[in-house]
Amino acid sequence: MLCLTNFTYAQSSEKKDGDEADTEKMLLTIFLKHDQSMNLSEIEDVRTKQGFYKSFPPEGVSVVNWYVVMGIGQMVVLELPASKLRDVNLAIEKTAWKAFETEFYPTYDLYPLMEEKLDNKSKVSY
Repeated sequence: MLCLTNFTYAQSSEKKDGDEADTEKMLLTIFLKHDQSMNLSEIEDVRTKQGFYKSFPPEGVSVVNWYVVMGIGQMVVLELPASKLRDVNLAIEKTAWKAFETEFYPTYDLYPLMEEKLDNKSKVSY
């Protein structure tokens, strides 16, 4: 599963005037692991009833990408200020639990360092 974090493409270390904690961005990879005792329609019903689509992602948080990982569930990569980590956690706890088991992984983009070492520098971008 650790190799799946290689899908993460970008990390912003953008710093602007103001509070560094609010402008320093981090990446967060979230695995939403399907509860296999339910089918997709049942999972969707739980998410909808719990308000997932209205609460996630919280304001100030951007989706970098969202993948289906067959046999596991879904993998979401978010970019957010560290100060929004609590909001992301609460949104997941309030609206995704029951439909999914969750795993959270802070991630960063290693590609800029690896690119210099690779003979084949081609990179997929969506």
